[in-house]
Amino acid sequence: MQLNNSGMERYREPLLQALVAALAPSGILLRSDSRSRREQGLATESEVAYGAVPRQVPLQENGVQFLAPVYDGQKTGWFYDHRMSRARLAPWVRGKRVLDVYSYIGGWGVQAAAFGATSVCCLDSSAQALEGVEANARLNQLHDRVTTRRGSAPETMAAMQAEGALFDVVILDPPAFIQRKKELKKGIAAYRRINELGLQLLQPGGLLVSASCSMHLPRAELITAVQQAAVRSGCQVRVVEQGAQGADHPIHPAIPETEYLKALFVRKL
Repeated sequence: MQLNNSGMERYREPLLQALVAALAPSGILLRSDSRSRREQGLATESEVAYGAVPRQVPLQENGVQFLAPVYDGQKTGWFYDHRMSRARLAPWVRGKRVLDVYSYIGGWGVQAAAFGATSVCCLDSSAQALEGVEANARLNQLHDRVTTRRGSAPETMAAMQAEGALFDVVILDPPAFIQRKKELKKGIAAYRRINELGLQLLQPGGLLVSASCSMHLPRAELITAVQQAAVRSGCQVRVVEQGAQGADHPIHPAIPETEYLKALFVRKL
């Protein structure tokens, strides 16, 4: 449970009572460490508000098992909102070599291995996240096909290109490069750069999955960034599929920012 503004904070106790009454949970973890709470001067210490909560919570997505670090993982420990796009990986990765950039604990990469990829390399700057990748790969008996590499995404991808590495599928699911509207120009440049690096590591005919969770970045701008990255990489691309958030994150027609999650499946010609 997260209460990310002072308005919701007022209703903490009634909300906890409603969750207990409706779900009868074994425990409720109140994650209060968000940036928005800090900016509003609210308390930022997480706590078990009811019952007991384990450090690692088991979950299943698209038939694949995971353990989510709910106390100290990113956001609530897991990102279910990309589950539909991750399910779309299945027909594209069987028998392929996959690079999962900004992998976190392997939501994309471990599922790619489960869907039949011959090898998956998960790249992240966090040692803790990569330990999660390895644990989740073992949980699904996929540890022989999943490897990890730690480092800054742009720097490590450039190094991999210098090493001559090439992949059949490259997945880019970075954190939000654009937190505020004033960061739009700088953020678009960051998306363009990371997609350029991704295309350079991709075999001709391969698939680039380019995702964005920046609510201030319209889908059309992400497509433009990928197209500009293709021009800089000296190749042509085609968008063959597109993904979005699930129905549990509905889009309000009058609030464009509610369409925050985008995923482009792009073939390199």
